[in-house]
Amino acid sequence: QVQLVESGGGLVQAGDSLRLSCTASGRASNIYTMGWFRQAPGQEREFVSGITFNSGRTYYTDSVRGRFTISRDNAKNTVYLQLNSLKPEDTALYYCASHRRPFGNEWRASDFGFWGQGTQVTVSS
Repeated sequence: QVQLVESGGGLVQAGDSLRLSCTASGRASNIYTMGWFRQAPGQEREFVSGITFNSGRTYYTDSVRGRFTISRDNAKNTVYLQLNSLKPEDTALYYCASHRRPFGNEWRASDFGFWGQGTQVTVSS
């Protein structure tokens, strides 16, 4: 079993920055690929960014590439998502998730077996 706890969301203005954190506990979390997803009201949950266990590979959806940066500190069992140049369309509930497989590199929501409760990001224009 894995427990994931996100923090760092908030209400900001367009152009501002936030840093989201996700701390994992339970199984050997540092060998599992981690991801961030988001879900806006009335929309499906979408992949935002992912990172492999050794931070060797990072992945981003096109709409956030160049603005968001994912990183992880395995010693702290924590994954971060730095959100820069925020836009109103980034408004959503952001979820941290742990992949079903160690070293996994698939990015569908169904590939992730454990989820946090989410942290709200709201960007005003």
